[in-house]
Amino acid sequence: MQEILVLYYSPGGTTAEMANIIARGIEEVDGMQARIRTVPNVSPTTEQTDSEIPDSGPLYASNDDLIECDGLILGCPTHFGNMPAAMKYFLDNTSALWMGGKLAGKPAAVFSASTSMHGGQESTLLTMILPLLHHGMLIVGLPYTETSLFDTKTGGSPYGATRLTDNLEATPISDDERKLCLAIGKRVATTAKKLS
Repeated sequence: MQEILVLYYSPGGTTAEMANIIARGIEEVDGMQARIRTVPNVSPTTEQTDSEIPDSGPLYASNDDLIECDGLILGCPTHFGNMPAAMKYFLDNTSALWMGGKLAGKPAAVFSASTSMHGGQESTLLTMILPLLHHGMLIVGLPYTETSLFDTKTGGSPYGATRLTDNLEATPISDDERKLCLAIGKRVATTAKKLS
């Protein structure tokens, strides 16, 4: 089985829910499975503040997870149109992988969520794509053959899957958002399978 790493940061649970849907999309592709990981919180002085093993949920990612997987789907909430410090801190510690070209040629995609329609989802997706390009990863987006991009009144972008919510209980994931999460998982898994 080939594995796609779904790596996310989700302090409120929104991107975690998206990550699980994306994982289902990955596993709809024959011979592919998802490896779900997260990153720990950081302090204002940008140091890891959580213990090495989380109290619940998926394990924290390591550089080995990136090396071992055949592709990556990276997600986090939008913080002022940018990725949160916790994800940036994790990515900033992958220089050894960059020096060795360990991620070059692997497919990658991104996903995000915000609490307002114009909360910076697309700029957040772009900030996550930049370090992946520096690693030599092959960026997989969502083409307009995914008709939900035309229909959505909530999240969704050709740059990656997105979600609009300000309250998980009051704002369930829309059908279009769900379809686009499944689609990005399938696209990265299918691309990784073709590349192998």
